[in-house]
Amino acid sequence: MSLTSEQVHLFRHNGFLKLKDRLREDRSEKLRKAIWRNIHEEVEPAVRDPEGRIIRLSGVVDRDPVFLETATCPMVLDPLESLLGPNIELIKNRHNHATLRLASEDRPERMHRDVRQWSRTIVTVIFYLEETTVENGCTLVVPGSHHFPGVDGRLYDEAWALDLLDQALPVPMPEGGMLVIDSMIMHGVGQNRTDGTRMSMTMGYHSVDEISDMVNPHRMLVRGERPYDGNVPRT
Repeated sequence: MSLTSEQVHLFRHNGFLKLKDRLREDRSEKLRKAIWRNIHEEVEPAVRDPEGRIIRLSGVVDRDPVFLETATCPMVLDPLESLLGPNIELIKNRHNHATLRLASEDRPERMHRDVRQWSRTIVTVIFYLEETTVENGCTLVVPGSHHFPGVDGRLYDEAWALDLLDQALPVPMPEGGMLVIDSMIMHGVGQNRTDGTRMSMTMGYHSVDEISDMVNPHRMLVRGERPYDGNVPRT
């Protein structure tokens, strides 16, 4: 479903938007099973916590067809087209991961941005494969913070943003829910204070760069085409 002009305006203004559609329950179940299988089989690349437990799987679109099928289904790409235009690429070297927020983790994620400069921002979709609440560490966002200046170095805790961090708002989401964010927005996740897990998948998208004559192997065309409008003929 395409976004309304009001939804587009809200996304541009606040930097995030909850999509109305949800993943079907059977699709969420397939994703969870694929994630648990990769965790149990310790399929690399993966990120582990200090105790050695896998908490993130990287490069998921190359692990199981269900990940790419979900990331490119119409209920994802239709609203993204309202934000990015008709030519959309999925980014394989930013996000493209599944995250498991474990119970009793005592390290809340630092507030951060996913990119450094507004001219190269991406649109991120977070797929919630389990219900996310304040208690189990839902996503936190600082509304409007994507309008602030870019950063030179680290993507988190910049000096200019420290006094904004206490303005972060929790964004609880249902199982199967999808949250779209501008990756320049300051965001993070809270601490899981429950006995369960909080599982999600994150994908990044970009509109096709019509003045680039190079094919980037880390970007996958998932809708439309790759037009070239540069002044110099394509080599």
